[in-house]
Amino acid sequence: MRLLVTGGAGFIGSHYVRTLLSGGYPGYEDAEVTVLDKLTYAGNPANLAPVSGRFTFVHGDIADAGLLADVLPGHDAVLNFAAETHVDRSIAGAAEFVTANVTGVQVLLDACRDARVGKVVHVSTDEVYGSIAAGSWTEDSPLDPNSPYAAAKAGGDLLALAYARTHGLDVSITRCCNNYGPYQYPEKVIPLFATNLIEHKPVPLYGDGGNVRDWIHVDDHCRGIHLVLEKGAPGRVYHINGDTELTNRELTAAILAACGASWQMVVPVTDRKGHDRRYSLDDSLLRSMGYAPRIQFPDGLKATVAWYADNRHWWEPLDRPAPPARPADGGNES
Repeated sequence: MRLLVTGGAGFIGSHYVRTLLSGGYPGYEDAEVTVLDKLTYAGNPANLAPVSGRFTFVHGDIADAGLLADVLPGHDAVLNFAAETHVDRSIAGAAEFVTANVTGVQVLLDACRDARVGKVVHVSTDEVYGSIAAGSWTEDSPLDPNSPYAAAKAGGDLLALAYARTHGLDVSITRCCNNYGPYQYPEKVIPLFATNLIEHKPVPLYGDGGNVRDWIHVDDHCRGIHLVLEKGAPGRVYHINGDTELTNRELTAAILAACGASWQMVVPVTDRKGHDRRYSLDDSLLRSMGYAPRIQFPDGLKATVAWYADNRHWWEPLDRPAPPARPADGGNES
């Protein structure tokens, strides 16, 4: 089995590669892996250091048709983790998100079709649905994205479904809730808060902190993706969810506790534009196929904070958002 993992030097893609090459997915111990990554700010070769020398690395872009024509032939499956993913960056400028998440997907799917790749798994997000006040989305729920990031991901998803229906390409889509774990670029909330607090710097809390998200450890997410690689049907969407729904304020309290910090370190900041209030996925389809998250959130969060504390050499050189200015009264009380 030869696998091409696009975006394999990023947070989720690198976890998948490390797990696969460490024997974490039975039956794939002898798989040959090619990692294709553009190495943008969030792609980091250090993420793959634990499995160095056990895969082929190609520096490149999924929107480069000529490169894909050279790389793809001979691969049995493609897992597409490549994407621009940070909502705040998409609000500041959407062009790179459309290029990576729409055009890149189209070019990659054409290349997979031309190379007669047997299976494609396209990794997406719950954000394509917009916001839901109560209940949970099923895989058949309409797409209603609010941020430029989510809209671009929705565009890529629709292309994947169209290629399955029009061309008969064996492509499945996964949509997941919020991820956390080691090697996550510290612009996302958990690593940003953890690294700030490790350095005794304040952390920003958007708006009233009432936005609600489900949380899943990246290892559980990757196990769900691998299950779809093995058993997913062409043209089908599969939700991957955790078991922990928290408001951002509740999440902040959990991170503070894990870091031994107080609410004095929290600074309220102006809410994000178009900030979705709540996400929630119904993942009963994948659970009927044998999936269930294994890592409990309190345990996973504790281990994640400990990883950042023990691996300052990994994140200290990275460009992180500046910490918020402390208010005159010294912070937020709770």
